[in-house]
Amino acid sequence: MAQLNERQLDPAVALASLDATAPREPHRLFALKQGDCFAVADAYGDIRGAGDGFFRDDTRVLSEFRLTVGGRQTSLLGASLSQDNVLFTANLTNLPILSASGRDIPQGAIHVERVRLLWQDRLFERITLSNYSRETSTIGVSLHFAADFRDMFEVRGSTRLKRGLAHVAEMDATSVLLRYDGLDGLVRTSAISFSQAPDQLTADRADFLIAVTKRSSNVLYVEIGPEMAEAPDRDRFRAAAARARFGMRAKRRHGATVHSSGRVFNDWVERARADVALLTTELATGPYPYAGIPWFSTAFGRDGVISALQMLWLNPGLARGVLAFLAQHQATETSPFSDSQPGKIMHETRKGEMAALRELPFGRYYGGVDTTPLYIHLACAYADRTGDMAFIDSLWPSLCAAAEWTEEAGRETGFVTYQRAAESGLANQGWKDSFDSVFHADGRIPKGPIALVEVQGYVFAAFRGLAALARRRGEDDRADHWEDRAEAMRVAVERDFWLEDLGFYALAIDGAGEPCKVRTSNAGHLLFVGLPELVRAQRVADQLLSASFHSGWGLRTLADDAVFFNPMSYHNGSIWPHDTAMCGAGLARYGERESVVRLMSGTFESAVHFNMRLPELFCGFTRAPGEAPIAYPVACLPQAWSAGSSFMLMQACLGLEIDGWEGEIRVTRPRLPIGIDTLTLRHLGVGERVVDLTFQRVGDRVVAFLADRHEGLVPLVVRT
Repeated sequence: MAQLNERQLDPAVALASLDATAPREPHRLFALKQGDCFAVADAYGDIRGAGDGFFRDDTRVLSEFRLTVGGRQTSLLGASLSQDNVLFTANLTNLPILSASGRDIPQGAIHVERVRLLWQDRLFERITLSNYSRETSTIGVSLHFAADFRDMFEVRGSTRLKRGLAHVAEMDATSVLLRYDGLDGLVRTSAISFSQAPDQLTADRADFLIAVTKRSSNVLYVEIGPEMAEAPDRDRFRAAAARARFGMRAKRRHGATVHSSGRVFNDWVERARADVALLTTELATGPYPYAGIPWFSTAFGRDGVISALQMLWLNPGLARGVLAFLAQHQATETSPFSDSQPGKIMHETRKGEMAALRELPFGRYYGGVDTTPLYIHLACAYADRTGDMAFIDSLWPSLCAAAEWTEEAGRETGFVTYQRAAESGLANQGWKDSFDSVFHADGRIPKGPIALVEVQGYVFAAFRGLAALARRRGEDDRADHWEDRAEAMRVAVERDFWLEDLGFYALAIDGAGEPCKVRTSNAGHLLFVGLPELVRAQRVADQLLSASFHSGWGLRTLADDAVFFNPMSYHNGSIWPHDTAMCGAGLARYGERESVVRLMSGTFESAVHFNMRLPELFCGFTRAPGEAPIAYPVACLPQAWSAGSSFMLMQACLGLEIDGWEGEIRVTRPRLPIGIDTLTLRHLGVGERVVDLTFQRVGDRVVAFLADRHEGLVPLVVRT
């Protein structure tokens, strides 16, 4: 079996951009998600294989779904997602075709509207044909379909020596059942049902002759699910749409909302909030933001934690759901195959056939070196934001186990290191997990075990936060111990990672104790947790904001003078919005608030070019006048921590913190995004109270104040 990086496609697939079978550009694809199902199609509404499809539980249950009119593909007028991400709509028209009677129908005579949604493991589609010609016509409409039942990792490029049994399609007058018996013993099905009987139905195609009188419309309904449905019709479609929209509204109502004086800025914020809601799945433990569509529509530990940190100031309930899920799935045993050890926090979980058969380790995989300290850090940040000590008490055994794993992982060298326990696991186990993302200045790939610089920062933050919580619990001995561990880590990082000749921190230290003298954005994460001393932090900040890193659209992952720098690479010179946001929050922590305003401006302008959606990553080419940012060809879109980056940068600009222990709001040197004169946070939760907080530009200053009806309810401390 070909080994895949968790994040990357097989390079042969990713680079086959001229091949008709290659995955298509994500910013030209449209994604819907509901629960553990998602669908990705092009602007026509067509599913054509490659990386798109309709997926359920990490299996592609629909690999082709194409519409033709008169035997030809349609002409695209436009496509869009509803503001709440529930409905996809494609507006199409016919190319020159012949009617069933042989009469010429000119291009543009027939309008075709495809409206699609997902609800309860089913895809619902409404196809409306409207005749704008002066003639009554009978039009041939065909739906081409297939289900390859491939595991997500097969779709991503893995090959398998053996697959299960695909059955011959079963058909009746108005439906087709496609079935696959997996090697894992599970039967997977796709049932395709139509609102009217096709004039001809085969195992891969339904042909309809649809009469459309002049100036009238005709509608065809289709449903695709795990079992045969009642006959699809208008009522079923409308009921599913209403329930899906109600469910999405309920998710979007959680937490505070943002409204500003900028209409386009508001559109971006609304889209980002809708994307976070779209990706958030209600699990038994609470809400959890799945990482991204299509490749990572599942629970990832690192992604979930960082997304929750980004949204924490607005919606702490998301963090609570993430913490509860990760605590429930914390490792209790040692397994080289899954890279688990007692106390370690999960990296990824999958439900597909290959995971069930242990053809790969990602059924429940723990090969992430940073997830465990990040989990602790999120718990501490959640406590500071909410003062919810009862929930922290319920997590305390899990947090202590995570701390024990963290200490043990760093016992030999003083740093938390990684080295995969089995060849099937990930070679690199930080957030930059490409095979070539960790290297020496001369291009050598370092030998393990490897200590990444940002991971040590997360460990510092975890121990510091745990010490404060232990002190609140009256566990002074533990508090003293964890304070000592945090300080020891701070001293060790400053001593061993700092490169005086570069004025920067090393990317990593390898198994031989040699630092990787490469300037990367990883050092910005040290600023995020507040580890560096002020003078060094300023030197790092100056370089992050220089042309070596700052492209004009965001911060590159790698300085442009590094040996492996490539703005088109996955981790070595591209721009990841969440990385830019974490670095931006770190810059704000050290007083660089004006620089963060500029970072947010570039991020916002990038989003505008990507139709208000920030992809997982994009290319790191230097910004040029009149040019747009360049998309990375196989990035996920939407991606939870990319959507959340707008809110982390916004908080950094506003200088806002909420002290859950004291029940007060603190604002330090607030700034507003460029072009925004007022910004209001509505329904901002502070303890038991909910307030509206407004930031307003007055001359060259920004003032903050509570709505009149809330004044005095919650202390507001503003430092300018």
